[in-house]
Amino acid sequence: MTGADVLLLALGTVAVGAGLLVVTTRHLVRAGLHLVVCLGAVAGMYLVLTAELVAWVQVLIYVGAVVVLLLFAVMLTRAPIGASDDLDRPGWPAVLVGGGAGLGLSALLVDAFRWTRVELPAAGTAERLGEQVFRSWVLPFEVLSVLLLAALVGAVVLARPEIGRRAGPEREGRR
Repeated sequence: MTGADVLLLALGTVAVGAGLLVVTTRHLVRAGLHLVVCLGAVAGMYLVLTAELVAWVQVLIYVGAVVVLLLFAVMLTRAPIGASDDLDRPGWPAVLVGGGAGLGLSALLVDAFRWTRVELPAAGTAERLGEQVFRSWVLPFEVLSVLLLAALVGAVVLARPEIGRRAGPEREGRR
C-alpha cells in the first residue's frame, strides 16, 4: 500500500463517517456542517488523485455554494435550528432500502465488469474543459444561474411575508 492509498482510505473513512452523521443528526445546522466535512473529504480525495480542477470545483460549487445556500435557507425560513422531535421517524425502513440498494448496485457493478481493467481516455486539460463549458454549455449554465436566482428571490419573498404586502390605509379599505 502506498501513501496515496492510505490517504485515500483515510479521506474515504472521513467522508463516509461525516455522511452518516449528516443523515443521522437531528440538528439541521449540524447536518449542514457535517456535509461541509464530507464534501471537503471528497475534494481531498480528488486532490490525491491529482484532479486539482475537479477538487477546486467541488470546494467552490458544493462546499461554497450549496451548503451556504442550505444554511441561508434555514435562516431565511426561520426553521427551528435545534433538534426537532416532529421529524423523528423509525430508521429501519431507510436502512433496509439503502442497504438493499447498495447491495443491488454492488452486485450489478461486479456482474458488469467482472474485475476487468477498463481503459481510461486521455486526461483532459483545463483549456479543453473551459472551451467546452464556455462554447457548448454556456446557455444551460446561464439558464441554471437565472433559475437559482429566481429560487433565492422566491425564498426571500416566502420567508418575509411583509415584503410582498403593501402597508397603508388604502389596502385596509379594500378587504
